[in-house]
Order: sequence, then C-alpha cells, then structure tokens
Amino acid sequence: MTMSVDFQKPFEAMQNLMNIQVAAITKSVEQQKKTGEELAAFFKVEVEKAKELKSPEDVIKFNVDTNKALFELLKGQGEAFTAIANEARESATSEFSKLSK
Repeated sequence: MTMSVDFQKPFEAMQNLMNIQVAAITKSVEQQKKTGEELAAFFKVEVEKAKELKSPEDVIKFNVDTNKALFELLKGQGEAFTAIANEARESATSEFSKLSK
C-alpha cells in the first residue's frame, strides 16, 4: 500500500511564514528609521529650548517637562513596535492553524 504525501500545504505555509517574517522585518526597520528621526527632532527642539533657560527654577522645570515628553515619545515608539510584533504573531498563528485543518 502506497500513501501519497501532500507537501504542497506545508510548502505554502512555509512560504507564507517567510513572507510574514519579511513583512515584520520591513515594518520594524521602517519604524526604527522613524523612531530615530523622531528622537533627533525631539532633542533638536529641546536643545533650542535649553538655550533660553535663565534660572535654576527654569532648569528644573525644563528637565521635568523634557523627561516627561521623552517618556511619552518612547512609550509611543514602544507601542508601535509592539503592534508590529503582535501583527506578525497573529499572522503566524493563523498560518499554523491552517496546517492542522
């Protein structure tokens, strides 16, 4: 008795998984570029603001405000990377579930 093994479904799944990986890496690289540009712009603006500081109180307020703004910027950037990872995970999970059908 000879059993025919269908390699088409696993092969297509492997291709789809590789496409998911390529898409995730591409999005991640684009996000890294955007993140770098945002950080550079942020610090450029903050350097200009720092030039106007006159008193120790101004320095303290500037420092607190800048750190809050930087934290929010980094938080948003982290959320963007998390979204990319979640999208890739969901796509890969969906692809794996097709194999068991």
